[in-house]
Amino acid sequence: MSDVRVSHGPRAALATRLLLVSLLVALLILAALPLYLEEFWLRVGFSIFAAVIGAIGLTILVGTTGQLSLGHAFFLAVGAISYCWLASEPSTLGSRHLGGLGLPPLLAMVLAVLISGIAGLLFSPVAARLRGIYLGIASLGLVFVGQHVLNSASPLTGGYNGRRTPDFSLFGFVFDDDNSGLKVLGVPFGRAERLWYLGLVLVVLAAWFAYGLLRSRPGRALRAVRDGEIAAAVTGIDVTGYRARAFLVSSMYAGLAGVLYALSIGSVAPESFTVEVSIQYLAIILLGGLGSVGGAMAGAVFVIGLPLLLEQYSESLPFLAEPGSGGVTSAEAAKYAYGIAVILFVLFQPRGLAGIAYALVRRRRAAALRRGDDGLPPDGGGTAPPRGERASAGGTADVDAAGAATSVPVGAPADATSGG
Repeated sequence: MSDVRVSHGPRAALATRLLLVSLLVALLILAALPLYLEEFWLRVGFSIFAAVIGAIGLTILVGTTGQLSLGHAFFLAVGAISYCWLASEPSTLGSRHLGGLGLPPLLAMVLAVLISGIAGLLFSPVAARLRGIYLGIASLGLVFVGQHVLNSASPLTGGYNGRRTPDFSLFGFVFDDDNSGLKVLGVPFGRAERLWYLGLVLVVLAAWFAYGLLRSRPGRALRAVRDGEIAAAVTGIDVTGYRARAFLVSSMYAGLAGVLYALSIGSVAPESFTVEVSIQYLAIILLGGLGSVGGAMAGAVFVIGLPLLLEQYSESLPFLAEPGSGGVTSAEAAKYAYGIAVILFVLFQPRGLAGIAYALVRRRRAAALRRGDDGLPPDGGGTAPPRGERASAGGTADVDAAGAATSVPVGAPADATSGG
């Protein structure tokens, strides 16, 4: 079995400090952006935040545990619609009656995430019996069945017409109020600014939890299940239990992403959560790198941000045409772009953007070693190999305290066998 050795030397400490400083600087920049950006860019950012959370959940399921899922859109729908139903008051719109419980929005958000998790648990017995493409097809069926059920439950979902998203508030602070007169450093602090900070906080919490999970004993057990279920079972890991937990965690992330999607759009309908949405999320994690939390973030920026960017500047780009004119629209151009990107990455860099980042770090370390420069730690600091990288010839991976979070190479680590 591989031995995982944790380094706590000065180089590892330096790498940890550099990583923490870099993260702090990035957070400060993101926190300051609403003071300078226009409302359009804040809305784009909030949409990306929602996609980042959903992509982190999917990369845990697909990249870390090795379970192919095309049903992510269904769990987003469960989260979004559950929030709207839980937070809305009962109402009548024409001949339609829309139910609701009128719960506080924060409580409704938490319950919507839990309901999505329960939906994932209910599907997990199917996931336990199927593998590979068969699991993908079964989860794809979940999207079609879910859409039919949700469209039929019109008092809950609003049917084909959907329903309005209730305003979000936190302890009396309303996020959708553009007329409060609140200003920060002379900048009006309206709906877009408030939702930006809500999304930023939730992304930080989601990423922090994911990093903690993947660095922990359960995370190593999930990777052991991915690399070989028989070997994992022999070492005492509850394979079925961990596969079910992976679906639970992934669907809860999707549920939270669905809530943010509902807040971003302002209304939700079952028709918004199609198979195309599931494929879009798969594209995000493939481009970012399977099993990489940071890669999921980068992939979401590209896949979600590019269509909105092209739409905003479509009049200035000569190769884009107006919808209905017969030419290539901004939405179609974005699909072509990330479709081609997925093909190129699968052919030439299957580990995605995370693999590119890791290769650059390794090259920089090698150059530093040749120069005798100790500025970068050669013993593991900072960036871990994404899925597919193996330990050194002796079967030993060095993982420092900065540790490399998303993927400790598994050949069943010794401490993963206790199951967590």
